[in-house]
Amino acid sequence: MNPIQGLHHLTVMASDPQKNVDFFTQVLGQRMVKVTVNFDDPGTYHLYYGDETGAPGTIMTYFPWPNAVKGRRGNGEIVAAAYAAPVASQDYWKARLQGFNIPFTEETRFGSPAVKFEDPDGLWIEIIFEEGADVPSFWPNSPVPREYALNGFHSVTGWVAQTAQTASLLTGPLGFTKVGSEQDAEGTRTRYRGQSDGVGLYIDLVERPGKPHGQFSAGSVHHVALRTVDDAEQLEYQKVLSQAGYQVTPVQDRQYFHSIYFRERSGILFEVATDAPGFPADESVDELGKHLKLPAWYESKRAAIEARVKPIVNHEYGVTIGGTSQSSAQGSAASLSDGLRVNGPHQGQPVMTTGRALDEARAAVILVHGRGGSAEDILNLSQQFNLSAFAYVAPQAQGSTWYPESFLAPLERNEPGLSSGLQMIDDIVNTLGEQGIPPENIVLGGFSQGACLTLEYVARNSRRYGGVFAFSGGLIGPEGTPRDYPGDLDGTPFFIGCSDVDSHIPLKRVEDSAEILAGHGAKVDKRIYPNMGHTINEDEILAVQKMLQEVSARSV
Repeated sequence: MNPIQGLHHLTVMASDPQKNVDFFTQVLGQRMVKVTVNFDDPGTYHLYYGDETGAPGTIMTYFPWPNAVKGRRGNGEIVAAAYAAPVASQDYWKARLQGFNIPFTEETRFGSPAVKFEDPDGLWIEIIFEEGADVPSFWPNSPVPREYALNGFHSVTGWVAQTAQTASLLTGPLGFTKVGSEQDAEGTRTRYRGQSDGVGLYIDLVERPGKPHGQFSAGSVHHVALRTVDDAEQLEYQKVLSQAGYQVTPVQDRQYFHSIYFRERSGILFEVATDAPGFPADESVDELGKHLKLPAWYESKRAAIEARVKPIVNHEYGVTIGGTSQSSAQGSAASLSDGLRVNGPHQGQPVMTTGRALDEARAAVILVHGRGGSAEDILNLSQQFNLSAFAYVAPQAQGSTWYPESFLAPLERNEPGLSSGLQMIDDIVNTLGEQGIPPENIVLGGFSQGACLTLEYVARNSRRYGGVFAFSGGLIGPEGTPRDYPGDLDGTPFFIGCSDVDSHIPLKRVEDSAEILAGHGAKVDKRIYPNMGHTINEDEILAVQKMLQEVSARSV
């Protein structure tokens, strides 16, 4: 297995897609080599910029969420993307940035001069002036002359609390070598080099102990992708990284490359991507970026997708891509707590959100925390699901407990908390409906006490939902509780996962709950894990992630 060659691409979140196109094509002189959609969120563009053909090591990609707020830089993420450019092009680029009224600062990075500025959403873009590999394939129609053109990526910069744990990944399984360290305004910067002589060779880590984590939104890096030669080598990396303790995804077909993903221990999301098949796989080099390209499994939804995405102009061809009708929900999403009926201890408690703004989302996930947990804690599942189509909504229980006793206790002993918690979920479902998100686009789920509350809610309010998941939970009430729930779950997919020795959730209650829900029309995937304990495992995350992907695809 060869060491990682270097950078393949970087994927970032944007807000206004046209400003994004104009910045990369008209200011930086990069070609828009592909216009497609986020395969996990087909109502969102995926825009790719690079050299003439989109060679690995030149590819900057963006998911634009219209009207998204600006993110906040912090630990556990990539905060800057640096391009390489010829030493003789310094004056040209400073004059060009001034001509576009883009403020910049001048720096020196490991002995090389550099300029730093922001993209339209606040991501730091840097140009480092040093001699190195030429751009793999210069774009002849670039507004930047060839002698000054960007030569692809130079490096990315990640902020971490501790360099050592990320360095052990880079210099261990991935095969990078340490170049050196220097002082940075934020802390000690250490550089690592991939094993090739091409473009995009470096990853810089800046150690910032005790500093806060970033807040993901517009201008934030979603993931950084590293280059591997082919599918066979990628599978080797999948095995090696898994053996090293990283939770690596199955191989994902991204049409123009194949990918695996894993999050390293500081929080940075990495991808390992293949060089092939490349962007000319479904359109000629002469027409790259001219059309909205969709994978075969979304072609049947082309009309709906083209109507939903905002129109953008590709200046290379003078063509407009995308439709003009936008199906945005009506109403304010400022506070889900506003207007909730006060009929118990949980009414008026905070409701936290992350992911898409409600007035921009087509689908939502309601996450219900367990006893002693918090809304903030369970919202971390959104990072593990790693799907951008959704608004994630998490209510907070008063005192971090939805009801006082075991979920197997007589129902009256868990009042008024039980009814108040069920009302809290119902009010959120209704609020989402007011925002234009119907129940069939809502997934409800929780862990432990939150999983029990979720199952009880959907059983008592049976209808077609986008999906339901319960990590270690079952229906509420003692043995013999009547289960003659009204309504029909109408094929709603359910995932129920639990250990066979869970000290809080008896196996029989899990099995009985799955049977009862199936009898009310649910399509239940029940998985019992031997000797797991009271926790959530990777198989459960992947199962729910697949459920969410199906909801995202249907919601266009």
